[in-house]
Amino acid sequence: AAAPPFSNPGLTTRVRLILGMAIAVAVTPALPTMPGVEPASGIGLLIFAQQLLIGFAIGFTLRLVFNAVDLAGTMIGYQMGLGFATSYDPQNASQSPVVSEFVGVLALLTFLSMNGHLMVLATLVQSFTVIPVGVGKLAAATWLNIANAGGVIFVSGVFLALPVVIALLITNTALGILGRVAPQLNIIAVGFPVTLILGFIALQICLNYLAAPLQQLFEYGLDSMIRFFV
Repeated sequence: AAAPPFSNPGLTTRVRLILGMAIAVAVTPALPTMPGVEPASGIGLLIFAQQLLIGFAIGFTLRLVFNAVDLAGTMIGYQMGLGFATSYDPQNASQSPVVSEFVGVLALLTFLSMNGHLMVLATLVQSFTVIPVGVGKLAAATWLNIANAGGVIFVSGVFLALPVVIALLITNTALGILGRVAPQLNIIAVGFPVTLILGFIALQICLNYLAAPLQQLFEYGLDSMIRFFV
């Protein structure tokens, strides 16, 4: 329900339910011994609610990584002048810039190419050992760490978009100087296609070097799925 890529709305609710049941059946033999608690008792319901909350929190920490990529794409799109070019984003149930959609799809494909979905399942299995099922308390700073991890959206998003943003900033500065030197030049008519073309060129160049920072970002997300709870 919360962890990419399984949370993608492209997977229907029925498919996700069947997938969740299949994963549960597959990983159960590898899990440690569960506490002998009646599921319908008060303690059993408390443990159920706790595990549900932990599961959502684990998925949310990984989702922050993909939100950082979406932010980078949004910043690039606005700097290129494509803020008006939006399409429906089923992941966030809202309109998103097309550049953000494009970068997000590339990030998801990169995540799948490095077997990120299998790492998510491996982390899920490991979490039952690191965070045993029971009524025990989590680390005191767990929820504060997850809240502070929201900063990764802005920091990582800005760093991913920075090369293209700097290139377009230089372009806009040059166009501004050109407009002062030649006032008779229609800088609005000339500036938009120039900014658009140079933006796509800068984006194409940066895509060749995007794999390494994305891998580091995904490793941070996978590590944070459990590290914040201990």
